[in-house]
Amino acid sequence: MLFPKNFLALIAGSFVVMGSFSMVPVAAETVAMIGTGEVASALGPEFAALGHRIIYGSRNPDRPAVRELLLRTGKDASATGQAAASAQADIVVLAVPWNAVQEVLSNLGDLSGKIVIDPTNPRMISSDGLRDYAVASSNAEMIQAMAPEAKVVKAFNTMGWETMIDPASSGGPVTVPLVGNDQEAKDTVATIIEGMGLEVVDLGPIRYAHVVEGLYLIWGNARALGTPFQYHFRKISN
Repeated sequence: MLFPKNFLALIAGSFVVMGSFSMVPVAAETVAMIGTGEVASALGPEFAALGHRIIYGSRNPDRPAVRELLLRTGKDASATGQAAASAQADIVVLAVPWNAVQEVLSNLGDLSGKIVIDPTNPRMISSDGLRDYAVASSNAEMIQAMAPEAKVVKAFNTMGWETMIDPASSGGPVTVPLVGNDQEAKDTVATIIEGMGLEVVDLGPIRYAHVVEGLYLIWGNARALGTPFQYHFRKISN
């Protein structure tokens, strides 16, 4: 079932049923968006529209572009340094370049008990112009190993930022695959995803993150070859 965009904002305080996911309460969280690029600029306002408080973690939070992003985000959004943003948050989104994740993560401090959303995609460009694997396992597994007490959820990596803002522009439902070891954390992330007007499919624990990151490679290569698509996994009724 595809929920209308920002559906959760209309039913704050109630519950959402998410297929195989648990029934979870809609609750406002403090979310640290680490980074202020395209992904953070897409997800920040979307999360805020669902009632979450957004803190952008930036190396230069006083830049004019960051101030403009705060105005677009609204809902008492703020900007500070990356570690300070993470320290205040219940949910941390690593919206940074894939090859900067390790350095950024090492400077965020203690992430124990926090949900960490990983939308990154390790990749290298081969001589034929196509994307290829760039790491042995996955960024999400690396993040979980570096922050073993965090609740890492891989999500939002199989689409462009434009689809995050306007799923209907794809002409049909769009599915967000996610993986993670903590079911409650996945339920929370799934609630946010469905509130944005997207669908969710759970592909298992974090050890399958390399599969989800591989889905991005296929998605990106299809676009490069002139045959773009969006993922929609049609659920089979029992």
